[in-house]
Amino acid sequence: MLVTTKDMFKKSMEEGFAIGAFNVNNMEIIQAIVDAAAEAKSPVILQASSSAIKYARINYLMKMIEAAVEEHPEVPIAIHLDHGPDFETAKMCIDNGFTSVMIDGSKYDFEQNIELTKKVVEYAHSKGVVVEAELGKLAGIEDDVNVSASDAIYTDPAQAQEFVERTGCDSLAIAIGTSHGAYKFKGEAKLRFDILQEIKQRIPNTPIVLHGASTVIPELVEICNKYGGNIPGAKGVPDEMLKQASTLGVSKINVDTDLRLSMTAGIRKVFAEEPSAFDPRKYLTPARELIKETVKHKMVNVFGSSNKI
Repeated sequence: MLVTTKDMFKKSMEEGFAIGAFNVNNMEIIQAIVDAAAEAKSPVILQASSSAIKYARINYLMKMIEAAVEEHPEVPIAIHLDHGPDFETAKMCIDNGFTSVMIDGSKYDFEQNIELTKKVVEYAHSKGVVVEAELGKLAGIEDDVNVSASDAIYTDPAQAQEFVERTGCDSLAIAIGTSHGAYKFKGEAKLRFDILQEIKQRIPNTPIVLHGASTVIPELVEICNKYGGNIPGAKGVPDEMLKQASTLGVSKINVDTDLRLSMTAGIRKVFAEEPSAFDPRKYLTPARELIKETVKHKMVNVFGSSNKI
């Protein structure tokens, strides 16, 4: 069933688990994610960035998601705009049936971020759609997001409280050390759980979101590299840290890089082992299966969202 994230997040905060928000670009990725959610009996958020919408086209995305909803009516599914760059993009998604949108004003100063977020909140709420905002800056590169490590800024807990009170946003993405892309950490992974806990103390009823939270699963990187890839030194957020975050008040954890690695690993393996293969079904089927395994693993073993329907 198609839902907003409100009820999902209420349950996640009451019961101490997180819901995976998985980026979608095509049919195979959507099928894999929703099949995994059905098997794990988990709620799920399907999210698309503005560049994914340009690639797949919004009507195609919506029709494919409608098909997934029809095939698995028992699974609560939210459709979410990831990193909406401006009011116009958020409005387009709201008008086309998205149940949730993120407006990313983190590139602006505090007051400009508030102004933009308020504008989106007013329009979204008038249409029954919920809004995620962001405060603080995550390092890394992914789609239209590109922030250098020197420009990354942790979220200030006092500002987070003021921001939520003044904008009326429904959930807040915070910066505690995660990073976009496949190269999140040069040394050991570190997340500022002290900042997370202080933010939760200040805004206990506001769902907290972690962006840039792919594990960059080593086995998938290894498969990619074994079959001709070149992804040296890729490093993400360990499962144990994400599991801890989900028990400390994070309600939504974003995953994109791990899906890309899953798809690429599956395709590369077929191309290397069967050079004569040219039927897309031949290489997209194992790629889809790897994505499903990855998503199910996160729901069952990391986020704690299995059996929460």
